[in-house]
Amino acid sequence: MAEEQKPAEAVEAPAPSGPVSPILKRLVDGFGEKVLSTHEFRGDATAIVDRGALIDVCKLLRDDPELAFDFLMDVTAVDYIGRVPRFEVVYHFYSLGKNHRVRIKVPLEEGDPKLPSVASLWPSADWLERETWDMYGVKFEGHPNLKRIYLYEEFEGHPLRKDYPKEKRQPLIGPGAVHKLAENDDLSI
Repeated sequence: MAEEQKPAEAVEAPAPSGPVSPILKRLVDGFGEKVLSTHEFRGDATAIVDRGALIDVCKLLRDDPELAFDFLMDVTAVDYIGRVPRFEVVYHFYSLGKNHRVRIKVPLEEGDPKLPSVASLWPSADWLERETWDMYGVKFEGHPNLKRIYLYEEFEGHPLRKDYPKEKRQPLIGPGAVHKLAENDDLSI
């Protein structure tokens, strides 16, 4: 006769004691409630920060010698249609000297998808923010040249938004067409 098995005793997991990553700890210590949440997974540190703290967080990431994030690798957005807030703008930073990285996410409401530009801190943000504007419609206030980068100025909508109608017909343009911007009339290379 088989022995009767006793149910395993439940072992409680230790309560999280805050961020383990020194990068996330520095952000939480420096910005408190402006850091909405943090998480880490397999060495990837992520902080979700309030829109109003973005520039100060970025300055700390760049200027603090212990962090020294000197490379903005990417800026993009994620459209969580049906969720509030609908959008997240995602920044990926890397420190060449320290060999560490961090991801900063900023949640944005559907009716107000705008953030301050970080192009004055990292010149590479110029094109990355333009791409995010073009594809998702997130405006970057203070950007030196916020215009479409992939699509023509007359294109209507932002095609990576989840509610973009994939069958939508766009205005046709070509040689001799009247453009919104006069500089787009010169098609010479």
